[in-house]
This record gives sequence, C-alpha cells and structure tokens, in this order.
Amino acid sequence: MISLTMNRQAFLNNLRITIRAIASKTTIPILTGVKLVLTNDGLMMTGSNVDISIETFLKSDDEKANMRIHSTGGIVMDARLLNNIVAQLPQEDFTMEVMENHQVQITSGKAIFTVKGLDVENYPRLPEIDETTPLKIPVEILKQIISQTVFSVSKQESKPILTGVHVLVENGQTLKAVATDSHRMSQRVLTLPNETANFDIVIPGSSLKDVGSVFSDEEDDLDVSIADNQVLFVAGGIRYYSRLLEGNYPPTDRLIPTSYSTAVEFEVRDLQKAITRASLMSHEGHNNIVRLEITSSGVKLFGNSPEVGRFDEDLAPEKISGEELTISFNPDYMKEALSAFGDAHVEIQFISPVRPFTIRPLEDADSFIQLITPVRTA
Repeated sequence: MISLTMNRQAFLNNLRITIRAIASKTTIPILTGVKLVLTNDGLMMTGSNVDISIETFLKSDDEKANMRIHSTGGIVMDARLLNNIVAQLPQEDFTMEVMENHQVQITSGKAIFTVKGLDVENYPRLPEIDETTPLKIPVEILKQIISQTVFSVSKQESKPILTGVHVLVENGQTLKAVATDSHRMSQRVLTLPNETANFDIVIPGSSLKDVGSVFSDEEDDLDVSIADNQVLFVAGGIRYYSRLLEGNYPPTDRLIPTSYSTAVEFEVRDLQKAITRASLMSHEGHNNIVRLEITSSGVKLFGNSPEVGRFDEDLAPEKISGEELTISFNPDYMKEALSAFGDAHVEIQFISPVRPFTIRPLEDADSFIQLITPVRTA
C-alpha cells in the first residue's frame, strides 16, 4: 500500500501534465482517474482517454520532490478531485497513505482528506511499443515543426485524415511534415542529423499541439517510436502516447507550383500587421476577404465591409517582379501562415488570381512552404 510524504508543488507539476490526457466524461469510468504507482525508484502517474495516454515519472532522489517513501504500491484516484485537494493543502509537504478498501488519506498540517480510490489492477494497460531504435529529434526543433504546420489541419471531421499532420521520413534522413485542410497547406522539410528508419504516419493535430505544450525546451532530445497504430514521444520523465490516424493521406507534392508569374518580397512582421489592420474591416462583413493589388508602381492592400466601410494601405515590399496581379484571400489564413515564419523575410509567388500561391523564406526556401488557395470574387 502506498505511503509517502513529498513536496506538494512537485506532485502537482507532474499531475497537471498527466491530467491533460484524462477526459471528464468517458464510457470507461476508471479512465477519469489517474493511476499512481510508487516504487523505490519514484512515483509514476498515468492518465489516458484511449486516444492519448501520458505517463510522468518523478524520481525518488529528485531534490525538489523531497520524497520520503514509507511503503510502495499502487492506486487509482479521481484526477480532478486529487488535483483540487492537493492544490489547496496548507503546507509545502503532504502525506498520502492508502488504507483498507482502497481508501486514501491525504494529510497536510491539520487538514485531513479521506478519499475513495480504485484498484490499480483494473486500470487498462498502455500500448506496447518497441523503443529500441527511436527517431531522435531535438525538442526545440519538434516544437518548431509543430508550430509551423499544425494550424493548417482540418477542423472538419468529415475528412478525418486531414485532421492530422502527415509525417514521413524518406531516404533515412529527410523528415517531412505536411498539413492541409484543402484550402491551405503547410510543409516543413529538414535533414536529420542521424540516419533512421523510414516511416509514413499521420498524427492527430490535437495530439501534436499537446506534445508542443507538454515537453519542456529544457530537454535536449526527444525519442519518437512507432507501432502499428501508435506513436510514443519520450523526453525527460514524460511519455506521451497517441493513436495514429488510419487511411492514406492525399498526395500533396503535386499541389506545390513549379513556376510563377509574379513575386513579391516582404518583411514578415510589416505585412502581418497590415493584414491584421485590413481584417478589422473584412471580419465585419459576410465574406472574410481582403484583396491585394500588385502593379508596377507598388502593392496595395484592401479590406472591405459594405455594412461598415473599407480599408486600404500602400505596402512597402522589398522587391516586386513579374506581371501585374489582383488576388483575394482569407486574411486569417495569411496571418497564421506568416506567424510561422517569425521575423524572417519571405517571397510570395503567384501564378494567377485563381491559383494557389506560396510563401517561402528567402533563406532555405525549399525547407518551408506555406500555400494558400485564393478566394474567387467574380
């Protein structure tokens, strides 16, 4: 039976990561709980909602945890209630003791809670994944890939495969991540430092957003291991399991234009601010559209709402080349695409008013592409 005393905040830090995988309502009641397993090595917490599972491990010799283990064992407790109780305890340390009939006593100072627990043996087992040859990638790089692609996944469940990010390794060293909702596409390509096995998977966008939040930049490398229908991310004391989406991701390479008729170079932040201003008007109308006019004399941006008014601004591109063009697009798509470039300088390449256009960084243009489908206005 579990009996330990430890630092309240260290416990909460791990619990709040684990609890991200726990649904408040589920057809499997025990999955509203967090599984706690205490060994002489430390405390493992597990949360799951079937689609994703998170394990966190707090080592017994972690100085911040100040853990004193009296006896080992396991218990499942209501996750939300446990979080609320520990958060409100009066002292820095608390004691947790599992008693008969899975009753759990939590004590801190003069405060004593007695809570019903569940038998740890009834908690579902997590997937078994071979971790002998993981893909190693720096946490910082993985987070960057996620932030540059995941916003383009589809929000519509009618095409489930498009709610995920297509991640594949080709030739053992080229990693490519692609997301599209049929109206826009984000693609990031990078060369891995070490050769690895090829794979081709689709990870739910919601899981990748979570991964970007759960893992700390303080961790150097993250290990990625893959099974038939699961992917496992491991770094530090955190293990994040996610199911994979089933089906074939549509071929997206053919969507990327190989030529263009007009090109404009911008400093990202300046263009982003101008589009934000234009969208103040476009958001007021029934059609959320802004218009870009490119002529030999300059570039002009328009936002219009017949019900409210209009906006126009002369932009300051760094370079213009090619034919004159007028094109309309969703400003929110453009703002999200530009945000992924940070403080870079980009080139926007157009073919025609009705063909998708691309945004690429001026440096290493083949490594990162954003594609947006324009809006037909005539």
